[in-house]
Amino acid sequence: MLLAAGALAATGFQPLMLWPLTLAAFALLLALLDGAPRARDAAWASWLFGVGHFTLGNNWIATAFTYQAQMPAWLGWVAVVLLSFYLAIFPMLAALGGWWLHRRAGLALIPSFAACWTISELMRGRAFTGFPWNPLAAVALGPFDRPGLAGLAAWCGTYALSGGIVLLAGLWLIAWREWHSGRRIIASALALVPAALFMVPHGGAPGDSPIAYTLVQPNIGQDQINDASRYESQFQTLASLSRRLPVDGSGARVVLWPEGAVPDYLRPGYDAWWYQQTTYGGDPAIARERMGRVIGPNSLLMTGATDLSVEKRQVNGAWNVITLLDSSGAIRGNYAKAHLVPYGEYLPMRDFLTPIGLSRLVSGDLDFQSGPGPQTLDLGDAGEGGWGHPGFQICYEIVFSGEVTDPTRRPDYIFNPSNDGWFGAWGPPQHLAQARLRAIEEGIPVLRSTTTGISAVIDAGGAVRAFIPRHAADRRDGRIPAALPPTLFARLGNILALGWAIVVLLLTTVATRRRAR
Repeated sequence: MLLAAGALAATGFQPLMLWPLTLAAFALLLALLDGAPRARDAAWASWLFGVGHFTLGNNWIATAFTYQAQMPAWLGWVAVVLLSFYLAIFPMLAALGGWWLHRRAGLALIPSFAACWTISELMRGRAFTGFPWNPLAAVALGPFDRPGLAGLAAWCGTYALSGGIVLLAGLWLIAWREWHSGRRIIASALALVPAALFMVPHGGAPGDSPIAYTLVQPNIGQDQINDASRYESQFQTLASLSRRLPVDGSGARVVLWPEGAVPDYLRPGYDAWWYQQTTYGGDPAIARERMGRVIGPNSLLMTGATDLSVEKRQVNGAWNVITLLDSSGAIRGNYAKAHLVPYGEYLPMRDFLTPIGLSRLVSGDLDFQSGPGPQTLDLGDAGEGGWGHPGFQICYEIVFSGEVTDPTRRPDYIFNPSNDGWFGAWGPPQHLAQARLRAIEEGIPVLRSTTTGISAVIDAGGAVRAFIPRHAADRRDGRIPAALPPTLFARLGNILALGWAIVVLLLTTVATRRRAR
């Protein structure tokens, strides 16, 4: 039953968005914790709940193994379950904390568990490089045109909002008990509170900046992206979707290509052998100049690419990068991904795992190296012919709350290229949902270009202004949405989320003592 309840709780995430089932499942977990006579009973119940929750929510990971010839596809589901065994530790810790505060300190269970859940999600986002995928707050997102209850993330952060979802589930538990006690009017009123909050209207975000964008999705499948025989046709698709349209005018424009879009090494200085493995088999300047001609004057291309790490003419690694090219093919900037995916972009314990047949989930023998972290580039002020001050987050990096902007300079917008082709059916919409949460938290628009979908333009309030669905080759054109003034979360970061958890515990303590008197 607990495994099923945990799985039910995950149906509130994309793509199903069945948030009432999430609240009902957490209400059941709270009831079980309230009745648990011992700490180990609370721990076991919450761990099983977590296993079910994370197994269903992370089912997309199994798809990655279908694109990896070095490991059998069935191993994907083993990996999902084993990962869930680990991730379920965090709900268990939250439950143990809430149970102890309730049974030993006399505090109310629901707010105690909600505060501990906030702290446990913070821990999950940081422990062992972190895996904060699908924070509970993601169920609060409304349809594309409005953020719904998730708009509160600007004031409390994603993790504190996750604790708020637990509080709403607690209201349903109280409503259920009131109903069975005969106080049905009170029960009905309590039950309607979460529904009313989930329908919070979108307050609107500011208008657009002067900078035009062309967002490109080439629809390159994961089974095709590394096929050298398709490189030229893939480039032609990107080129046909990137040329300036007459309605675009001639002002500053950014052209956005996804992660993995360019197989060529764009930087000079490597041995000739490396260039021979790519499209042109020679000078990287030819590739850059060709891309520059495609985008045309006053345009800047931001594209995913790969740079090599060379020491004494030996290649010892690589960087997953965003390279910025102007219409002449000159490199105008660069960003290297900092938060790498374990087993996807590098293989931990390589000397141990490789001999027993385990490898990375993405093809390639070189491990990627980490970049320095978020940074904002100065590309000239918007409205004065420049391309503004963009920030960057590559693929998976966007899921890390409080870690997506340069602390020394706030960006005007964030470019988030991704290759979601190995994320299955559930991964891309969940990835987009978490990008929306970052836009809300920071008050900064996020533009996502992906290989196969879902590409999107998200305004600073979390609404999706434009998108390209999965498995479609298409483009979207418009003006980059303007940023909001720094939100409370943008100023304080996850200290704010932790502060909300402490406030909830303090208020619960005060209320408990006053009731005792």
